[in-house]
Amino acid sequence: MALFAAVSFSLESPGSHAEEALAKPADPVAHPDFVGSDRCAQCHAAEHKDWLSSQHAVAMQEATEHTVLGRFDGTTFSNENVTSKFYKTDGKFWVRTDGPDGALGDFEISYTFGVWPLQQYLIKLPGGRIQALGIAWDARSKEAGGQRWFQLYPDRKLKAGDPLHWTGIDQNWNYQCAWCHSTNLKKNYDQASGDFHTTWSEISVGCEACHGPGSDHVAWATKSNGWEQSDQRGKGFAQNFDERKGVTWPMDATGQAKRSVPRTSANEIHVCAGCHSRRQQFSDDPGSVGRLFDAFRPSLLEDGLYHVDGQQRDEVYNYGSFLESRMHSAGVTCSDCHNPHTGKLRQTGNALCGQCHAPERFDVSAHHHHAPNSKGAECASCHMPATTYMGIDRRPDHSIRIPRPDRTVQLGTPNACNQCHTDKNAKWAMDAVKAWYRSPKPGFQDFAEAFDRGDWGAPGAQLGLIGIAKASSEAPIARASAIARLRRFPSPQVLDFAASSLKIDDPQIRAAAVSVIAGAPPETRRSLLAPLLRDETRLVRMDAARAIAGEAEQNLSTDDRASFEKALAEYIDAQLFNAERPESQTNLGTLYRDRGKPDDARAAYAKAIEIDPTFVPAVIASAELKRERADENGAEAVLRKSLGGNPRSGGLWHALGLSLIRQKRLPEAMAALAKAAELAPEEPRFSYVYGVALHDTGKPREAVETLKSALTRHPYDRDILWALATYEIEDGDNASALARTELLNHLEPDRSDVMQLLGELRQRTR
Repeated sequence: MALFAAVSFSLESPGSHAEEALAKPADPVAHPDFVGSDRCAQCHAAEHKDWLSSQHAVAMQEATEHTVLGRFDGTTFSNENVTSKFYKTDGKFWVRTDGPDGALGDFEISYTFGVWPLQQYLIKLPGGRIQALGIAWDARSKEAGGQRWFQLYPDRKLKAGDPLHWTGIDQNWNYQCAWCHSTNLKKNYDQASGDFHTTWSEISVGCEACHGPGSDHVAWATKSNGWEQSDQRGKGFAQNFDERKGVTWPMDATGQAKRSVPRTSANEIHVCAGCHSRRQQFSDDPGSVGRLFDAFRPSLLEDGLYHVDGQQRDEVYNYGSFLESRMHSAGVTCSDCHNPHTGKLRQTGNALCGQCHAPERFDVSAHHHHAPNSKGAECASCHMPATTYMGIDRRPDHSIRIPRPDRTVQLGTPNACNQCHTDKNAKWAMDAVKAWYRSPKPGFQDFAEAFDRGDWGAPGAQLGLIGIAKASSEAPIARASAIARLRRFPSPQVLDFAASSLKIDDPQIRAAAVSVIAGAPPETRRSLLAPLLRDETRLVRMDAARAIAGEAEQNLSTDDRASFEKALAEYIDAQLFNAERPESQTNLGTLYRDRGKPDDARAAYAKAIEIDPTFVPAVIASAELKRERADENGAEAVLRKSLGGNPRSGGLWHALGLSLIRQKRLPEAMAALAKAAELAPEEPRFSYVYGVALHDTGKPREAVETLKSALTRHPYDRDILWALATYEIEDGDNASALARTELLNHLEPDRSDVMQLLGELRQRTR
């Protein structure tokens, strides 16, 4: 299975030369369709003036006396036994800190990155790499705790070679930062040399970063160079931001505004999402980036990124959160609240919400139950609680929800009430809400319980997720997220539902359905997914091709074969777009392996490991490839070599244990499996395999104890429940085995083996 959106980071070996190309803006001749913001200002002076005052326009600048905010006066900062010194020499800014080899070195600051609330500093390394220093400047006032250096990862012991160290690829500007902070960015990674030859038209976010190439618009405006051929509606632009044109928001009797006409396009939101989303990028083509799903894979409401109720958890950058909101469903766009040129809100404080929610009804104590003009009376405090990222950067949650402290009690999700009332517990907040409102409104997002059951694999998970996925009243991103969670519950019912979802008019829903069908037998994949090889969006086309690739691609019709080859080429290009990443190389290796090209697979896995020796999936895949070719000694050697640098990887110890079992070296195997279960208790498979191994090597009591311990962390794991039930039967504990089997039957009522065992145990325990 491809690692479609895996996230990992690494330190890549430095290359040799591309610094000069990176030190200056791109040659305009190489980008003839981009005209530059100064040209735009000739006709749009007011907008340009507003834009120049926004943080977008100063995202990245040359490091000068004017742009550097941090103290470079010999100040030192110590963290994890490394003392860094910030100083200035001959008008240039420098830092003495630990470098790519771990030794202290002196590095010139080339660019500043950001303005407020923090500023980062960028350093050029060989091979055209620009890296973001892990120590940032707190630009807030001293009274607010700022005007200081601070470590962005204070809880991590970062050393050279660690993916998050400032010299590693997680801190690589070319890949991680550049696209969203530049205009017409071309990463230009050379896989052969490992160098970047990155270019841009403007060092910061210019007009064309959102509006697209402006040459045709200039031709239209000046009536030159075949201007008649320009789209009259678009005035020479491929993208049109007209969702708000002529729209009004009249208030109804409830004090709520409604859009005068439905929103029928999402161009503006999609262009914003190219940067303001957690996503994977696979194209920089100017014609594709405006069509979100032709260049990006936005993340769904996934565990780890979001809480089960959809509140932001990790840095998700607003788009996914906004899609799940009632505001998005009502037709609100980004620029209804934000001025896209200044980057500021259109109104301040509660007046912003008052545009659509009558203040006399909602901005009163009878509604918010707090003192007027207090923090608790601010709409955003309750409906857009903020989470702090990068140490000091508070970002409001754009899912714009009703506070639900009752879900904190039931599910452990955060709530806005206790974010302020830190001296109280969630039950206190829940009781307060019930006292204020006899029948509290549940809010627009009602998928939390289904997602929670799905993530735990609890009883009713499958039906609950299908219910969310079917509901047309749910936000499409919530429906897609429910479908994606169904991958862990393979059944005919789930497969039939996924097949029916392939026709829904939403790319994320169709892509999620493809991911479910990707686990089906080859004939099913081929028959269901072949039509999607011609889908209107690249994301769906290439996912369908990847799911078909291998055994399922056999016996494609002539027409389907042509579409398959084209869509698979799009998938391969998407991986090569990020060829400097171990995930992409591993994806390619797995594709080649599935298509019967082991030599190509081996080379791709080796490249992934070269890029990032800590990327465990590539190591395990490489070892598995050797095992498939009956080279078990070679597989063991690959795993042991990686363990030398990754001794705390549960995945590597588990893979090694399996290899040793196949070699019949049981004592060594048991030690490795035990280590895996110890290091990765969050992985139920590791504990299950170790428990079974204990049982099969004559230690049934230890096996039961291991599995019982694992069950406290994974109470609905089917394999652990089945193993425990069978071992308890052996031990004569039929009552306990019956309880486990009844739970298994509740979880999977269609399993014949479970029903048979249940009947036998009920007979025994009468």
